[in-house]
Amino acid sequence: MAINYDYELEFTVRNYECDVLGHVNNSVYQNYLEHTRHEFIKTIGLNFKEMLEKGIVTVVARAELAYKTQLLDGDRFVVKLRVEHEGVKYIFYQDIYRLPDQKLCLKGIITTTSIVNDRLAVSEEIIMALERVKQIREE
Repeated sequence: MAINYDYELEFTVRNYECDVLGHVNNSVYQNYLEHTRHEFIKTIGLNFKEMLEKGIVTVVARAELAYKTQLLDGDRFVVKLRVEHEGVKYIFYQDIYRLPDQKLCLKGIITTTSIVNDRLAVSEEIIMALERVKQIREE
């Protein structure tokens, strides 16, 4: 079954992201996922600074990463993302594929939540933006 992603972003592995064996360090994959989420957030009309000024903070609550195939110095790859809303959680399903062969390198599930005025809560701004994403996906 093909996955309908909401967003994707291409990268190239930089040598300082690799360990002494030339493999991308395991912790760097989380940077790739986070950067992709942040770029996606911009594309759906949300701005972290503006949200913070309104008392809305988003935080990662859980990260599940399944490493499949290593990335090496100089490899090009794409991070693909799909997001779902469940209660107070915003769940990002993120996969990393090496280019050009589309080999799956990592499957990630990043669960985030929002804190509104210092309380765990659903952010209406985020929900409205995610609803627009859902409508586009279903078209």
